[in-house]
Amino acid sequence: MLHIEFTSADLNRLRSAGDVSPMWEVVLSLQALQTAHAALALDPWRRRVRGEVAGAGLGETVGSLQRLCPEAAYFPDFLTPSDGGGRTLEAELEQVLRTPKARLRKEIGLLCADGRPPRGARGLADGEPGALRRLGDAVRRYYAVAVAPYREAIRSAAAADRPVRAEAALREGAEGLLASYAPEVTWRGDRLECAYPVSRGFSLDGRPLTLIPSFFCTRTPVALADPELPPVLVHPLTPAPGWLPGPDPAACADESLVHLIGLTRARVLELLDRPMSTGQIADALYVSPASASRHAAVLREAGLVRSERRGHCVLHRRTDLGEALLNGG
Repeated sequence: MLHIEFTSADLNRLRSAGDVSPMWEVVLSLQALQTAHAALALDPWRRRVRGEVAGAGLGETVGSLQRLCPEAAYFPDFLTPSDGGGRTLEAELEQVLRTPKARLRKEIGLLCADGRPPRGARGLADGEPGALRRLGDAVRRYYAVAVAPYREAIRSAAAADRPVRAEAALREGAEGLLASYAPEVTWRGDRLECAYPVSRGFSLDGRPLTLIPSFFCTRTPVALADPELPPVLVHPLTPAPGWLPGPDPAACADESLVHLIGLTRARVLELLDRPMSTGQIADALYVSPASASRHAAVLREAGLVRSERRGHCVLHRRTDLGEALLNGG
C-alpha cells in the first residue's frame, strides 16, 4: 500500500498535469511489454510491438532499456524527469541525459541487491558520454516503434480524462478531484491511499503533488522512488475499446513492406514523397539524426531513395522504384 499524507494547505497546492509525459510512457510501456499480467486491453499492442521490434532488429536495443526498466517495483527515477505532462520527448530526454553522475550511479545501483550497476549499464552509471548517447538513441528508436504510432489513441484517452477531473474539481474542490480517481486511489480525508507493490508512505511537506495521466500505466498508480524528489502520482488512463489502430497508409507502412525492410525504414520511405533533410526525417520519426542517416543510406543503396546535397544539407526523396514498392508494384 502507498499512502501520501496531506494537510489542508497541501490540498491547495494540488496540481493535475492533464496530459501525458513521453518519458513516463516510454518507461511504463517498457514494463508493460515484459508481462502478460498488465491490462488485457494492451495485449494486441504487445503482440504488434514485439513483432515490430523483432522485424526491425531492435531486440538488443529494447533489451538494454528493459534492463533499466524491469517489470518490478523499482526503476531509476532519473528516467522520468517530468513533474507534469505536455513536454516533448526531446525536452524530457535532454533532461535525462544531463543527470549528474552521482545520481546515475546511485539510482542505477539500486537495480541490484549488492548496489553495483548491472552488467551492461556500468558505463551509463559512470556517466560516460558514449553510454549516454546510446541511451538517447535507444529511447528514440523504441519510442518510434512502441509509442509514437499510438499517439492519437493516447491523446484521445488523455482528452477524455481531463473533463472528468475538471468537473470533479469545480464541483467539490481538491478533495473532489482526489476522490474522482477511485477505485485506483482512495481519498480518506487526510491521506491518499492506493495499492502498491511495496509498503511505503511520505508527506508532502509543503510541496505540490502533481497527478500525471499515463496510457501505459496499468493496475496501480506509480510514484517516484525517492521521496525527496518533487512528488508525483502517475495514474492509469483507460484505453477506449478497439483503441489499437489498424494499418493506416498515412501513418503506418503496409505490413508486408514492414516485414520486407523493417518498420522504421518503411516509415522513412513513406515520408519521402517530397525532399526531406536527414534532420527533418529524424524529427518526424523521433529518431536520432545518426539513425535517420543510416536508414536513408540503406534505402539509397537499394535504389529506393535518391539523395542530393543542397547547400549545407542533404535532401532525400523516393525514387520511382521506391514509389512502386510502397504502392505494391
